[in-house]
Amino acid sequence: MSHQIMAVENGKPVKMWTEGVPVEDDARRQLANTARMPFIYGHLAVMPDVHLGKGSTIGSVIPTQGAIIPAAVGVDIGCGMMAARTSLVAADLPDNLHPLRTAIEKAVPHGRSVGRGRRDVGSWENPPANVDAQWAALLPGFNRITEKYPRLKNTNHYKHLGTLGTGNHFIEVCLDESERVWFMLHSGSRGVGNAIGSLFIELAQQDMRQHIANLPDRDLAYFEEGSVHFSDYVEAVGWAQDYARRNRAAMMENVIAAARTVIARPFRADIEAVNCHHNYVQRETHFGAEILVTRKGAVSARKGELGIIPGSMGARSYIVRGLGNEASFCSCSHGAGRAMSRNEARRRFTLDDQIRATEGVECRKDEAVIDEIPMAYKDIDAVMHAQRELVEVLHTLRQVVCVKG
Repeated sequence: MSHQIMAVENGKPVKMWTEGVPVEDDARRQLANTARMPFIYGHLAVMPDVHLGKGSTIGSVIPTQGAIIPAAVGVDIGCGMMAARTSLVAADLPDNLHPLRTAIEKAVPHGRSVGRGRRDVGSWENPPANVDAQWAALLPGFNRITEKYPRLKNTNHYKHLGTLGTGNHFIEVCLDESERVWFMLHSGSRGVGNAIGSLFIELAQQDMRQHIANLPDRDLAYFEEGSVHFSDYVEAVGWAQDYARRNRAAMMENVIAAARTVIARPFRADIEAVNCHHNYVQRETHFGAEILVTRKGAVSARKGELGIIPGSMGARSYIVRGLGNEASFCSCSHGAGRAMSRNEARRRFTLDDQIRATEGVECRKDEAVIDEIPMAYKDIDAVMHAQRELVEVLHTLRQVVCVKG
């Protein structure tokens, strides 16, 4: 058995796949707080990339019956990964990869700029046809949600679809163990998902006004099944997860089209494709019961199911196949996991450190991305070893181009 069990006084047990990986005391305290909630089903499952989050711990799988915690899902609803293997090999790529990075940066709005009357560089001015088509599919659901919650109308939704965002969101060109070329990207439900998450976290805290003082953390405020806000949240979160999946699909189409303008050799890009969330909630059946499973920084790893576990800029990433480990609620980690906060990384590392750490990768090397330096993350090899009973590795990827938000 490769997991440890943390007993929690007046709470459910916490099963942790963290052998050989450090877990901060604050994260353990936060896990214990969640395990004390009365509607936790069976036990919490904790992945090896575990670290402190807002309200609930990142890298945790939270099974609930009869209730849902919106802050456990968080505000980057449906955030996840997509990867596509192409028919290209490393030798088909141009010697100078800078034009390829530039073409991808032009094809996908990324980053963020704010200012009066200026367009945010991270959103479209005129979305392309494939984004229009995805938005048409999302619009009926959006109209249903905004009829009830009009303040969500005034969000960046249509013009954010098919865009990357900021922070740890990225687009990469990678090579696998056989030197085959993959495209991989990481993003979620953008501005509209953030607005939905924030609104329902606020509503949960308002609904529990008289009880909130009894909660171990106000971000554990929850909706009970049967309440209006519970069913509205389930509908809205489902829509945001669909938006996130379509967002990644539209970006991937535009990345591939951009690459075709730079790479001379014709290629296919649909040989193996994976599109998976790692911040989401859905109904599942485990141990004979229908429950809600919230994965906050965790990926579904049912038997035979494909998933993606990215390292960091400059570290390896993995395409994995689930082993269907029931004790983990069929889950695995969503990455290496941060070993320190963004501010701590900025304090500790310099631009020279960042340049050295990303040697051989065509990417931005400037002050603004120091918080994403590989050393700010846990050791991906240790993380993979700790979850050897959860997934098997199919492909090991290393990036040669990285576009950061």
